[in-house]
Amino acid sequence: MAAMEAVLTLVSISRPETTLAVTRGTSRLLVSMGFAPLAEVGLPNGRRADLMALGPKGEIVIVEVKSSPEDYLVDRKWGEYLPWCDAFYFAVGPEFPQTLLPDEPGLIVADSFGGAVVRDPPPTPLAAARRKALTLAFGRLAAMRALGR
Repeated sequence: MAAMEAVLTLVSISRPETTLAVTRGTSRLLVSMGFAPLAEVGLPNGRRADLMALGPKGEIVIVEVKSSPEDYLVDRKWGEYLPWCDAFYFAVGPEFPQTLLPDEPGLIVADSFGGAVVRDPPPTPLAAARRKALTLAFGRLAAMRALGR
């Protein structure tokens, strides 16, 4: 009986582990959708996107990873990412209470192995000049990271 109880005990993982798992699964999902993701990308407004991805048609996606309800409730800066992308998503783990999140942004549910788009965001196309500047900065950042700098 004790062995059965041990098997049924839920494994609790920390917020950093949850963040890592959701980020990894979301990155895998983005790659499967044809996007090239980068983690921890600084934006011109001083914010740092958890994930930014460049799509096959030049579209720019930003994903804000939320590891817990507390993480979402204390961090309300997500609106400051919207001017810097064509599409914005929240990415959360399967256990996250999705009703806590606003309806407007896109929603991805992910774990370490992959993810799924639960809700697409409304399209908000970037101006051409901003897209060009962001794409150049994204490419330079990716190249520097590939060189280990």
